[in-house]
Amino acid sequence: MLESIHNEQVKYVASLQRRKAREESQLFVIEGWRFVEEAVRRNAPIKKVFVCPERESLEWQPLLKRLSERTIPFEEVDERVLRKMSATEEPQGILAVVRQVNYAWSDLSIDPQTVLLILDGLQDPGNLGTILRTALASGVRHVCWTPGTVDIYNPKVLRSTMGAIFSLVLLPVQQPEDILSFCRERGLSVFIGDIQGSSVYHTILTGGPLALVVGNEGKGPSPAFRGTDVQRVTIPMAQDVESLNVAIATGILLYEIVRQRDFL
Repeated sequence: MLESIHNEQVKYVASLQRRKAREESQLFVIEGWRFVEEAVRRNAPIKKVFVCPERESLEWQPLLKRLSERTIPFEEVDERVLRKMSATEEPQGILAVVRQVNYAWSDLSIDPQTVLLILDGLQDPGNLGTILRTALASGVRHVCWTPGTVDIYNPKVLRSTMGAIFSLVLLPVQQPEDILSFCRERGLSVFIGDIQGSSVYHTILTGGPLALVVGNEGKGPSPAFRGTDVQRVTIPMAQDVESLNVAIATGILLYEIVRQRDFL
């Protein structure tokens, strides 16, 4: 059992709560029984699990069996050590170190039903995590984001995804020009959420693969995505409401695509 907060392994895991350490190591930390269970269920590339016997849950024995089946190493830690490694004030009793899986454009398989979600400069971790979970639920598999977007492996983002991150094809930090070039080459129609656009309910979203751009909470998408070959769509709103939270708006747009295409 790990009992010292000065242990090198403990300090290393704790360092992964910082973005720079995550980027250098290509690792990140997930916390909580449900999150770790979801990671195991979705075959996430887990490097190691740390569990606190003092906070052991009923879920531990069945989870331990699945860890053994996948030969995922685990180690017991005391409560002080768990707190040192955790990003939360009251850790549940378990956390895991997971390898980042980053894809390239060549990894994307495009078919007539493909929806590529493009996140352009989103800043709020809760919004980003909620969008990723909603994207997976609506049938999206491919997600990319531009420079300036909040770190997708930020602990707050991860908690909001509720494990969806492990089933998405993620292309980190792509320049808008490269995204648009890929879309043109592969025949994806590009739509952008914009209050100046046409009603999404009167826009045809069934003509083959498409990409949906959602932008920064305050400024919206960047000028690079406002070209003549990009179609602007908006969500009609009543009673003088000017705008919606970006996570809610993204969900509405994605499920309008679902409705028109009858994915589900």
